[in-house]
Amino acid sequence: MAERGAATEAGRAAGLGVLLAACVSALVVNANTSAVTILLPAISADLNAPLDQLQWAVTGYMLVGAAVIVTSGALGDVLGRRRVFLAGLVLFVASCVLIALAGSGTVVIAGRMIQGAAGSTILACGMSLLSVAASGAAQMRAITLWGAASAAGAAIGPLVGGLLVDATGWQGLFWIDAAIAAALIPVTLSRVTESRDPNRSRSIDVAGTVLIAVILVPLVLALSEGSDWGWASAATIGCLVVSVLGAVGFVAVERRVAAPIVDLRLLRNVVLVGSTLAILLVAGAINALMYLLSLYFQDPAAFGMSALEAGLATLPAAAAMIAITPLITPLAVRIGPALAVALGFALAAVAFAALAFVTASWAYAAFVLPLIAIAIGLGLANGPASAASTAVVSADEVGQASGISNMARYIGGSLAVAAAATVSTAVSDSRRAAGDAADVALAAGLSRASLLMTIMSAAGIVLALLIRRHRAAQARAVDRAAAAAAISHTIPTAPLPST
Repeated sequence: MAERGAATEAGRAAGLGVLLAACVSALVVNANTSAVTILLPAISADLNAPLDQLQWAVTGYMLVGAAVIVTSGALGDVLGRRRVFLAGLVLFVASCVLIALAGSGTVVIAGRMIQGAAGSTILACGMSLLSVAASGAAQMRAITLWGAASAAGAAIGPLVGGLLVDATGWQGLFWIDAAIAAALIPVTLSRVTESRDPNRSRSIDVAGTVLIAVILVPLVLALSEGSDWGWASAATIGCLVVSVLGAVGFVAVERRVAAPIVDLRLLRNVVLVGSTLAILLVAGAINALMYLLSLYFQDPAAFGMSALEAGLATLPAAAAMIAITPLITPLAVRIGPALAVALGFALAAVAFAALAFVTASWAYAAFVLPLIAIAIGLGLANGPASAASTAVVSADEVGQASGISNMARYIGGSLAVAAAATVSTAVSDSRRAAGDAADVALAAGLSRASLLMTIMSAAGIVLALLIRRHRAAQARAVDRAAAAAAISHTIPTAPLPST
């Protein structure tokens, strides 16, 4: 009897096939996502596409990801998780090939938007496959590996992207990713068991998915083009009106559908709302920063780095994020998640404020300390917020809560990249028109965009008030993996029901 009890506590272990399929795909998707900004100058030069246009290769990916990530998980529950995961892999391969063969910036953007759907599907269904393939402590070990793979992919992406631009051209990243994803298809077919959720409603909230796009696309378009159109122009105001109407329609739909993308009742949970908004701000700040610095470091008017050098230049931030990970949960336990979130955002705000003083005379060394501080601060804020988002709901609501926080991550990234890019470009163009040298104008644009991110981080401090009632649990391996993966994905830290 004792042996049976021990076995039950250990749970059912996931097979090697599902571990390989889920973890390798998570690594590839996250590495691809974080690498793309490093590639943009090379893509721009090769295809003669303006960088302002290629911004949509980043924001478009996130917009589609935000709309699809919850719906793809629901489709997996209804149609079969392995089937939908395979569809994600096939779509990812196709999008990589399309981008690698692209002859224009428009095709790259279209490929990246398809890739947003594929990547979010792979992440959502890969996690579900692991959850149903294992149980108990073994399930947590599998999720720990998945979280570590996600974190590793996000950390190494810029460096890998830089290496491949120099070695193979920018297309090399997409050819290699396509080959790896294609290799996972037979592994999934032969080694992963199909599963569904028989208790879930077979209703799919298609209207909610479409309305998320209706909300976000006009809003990002207004943020991206508002300075050119005029903030009071009919086009800008029209986009904002469409976005607001989309939000009203979304709330109306979510109240009526059988299986909503967002269960509006969960939004009564103050801790969940606070942690989700914190996740949105962190994702926005880190994605906007990486976008701006990737372009600034490679711009001939600034440092004129190669893609590889720019990838290496991001290593201090990646190293700091990795170094702080083991300390995040123990610190949150000691001082409380709310104070940890406030402390993290405060540190990030101070570091962004330092970048707001950037001038053309700054050497790269002047960026290192702020980069490290930002990485530590955002990591410290994001880890407890991500953990709280799934810890403060019941076991049957964990999937919904993680879906909401992951959607927020995509939304934050798309909105902040669009806003920061608009501020940077508008200020730089204005300074050039006033007669400033290119390097001075470029630094001024980065300075004002950094000020925007300072405000975002400072706003995050207030969110600590919303999660002050939450208490963190003692640190385990899965908590450290969740903290590491939190920049790219929210993962649950308690065993999930296997269906």
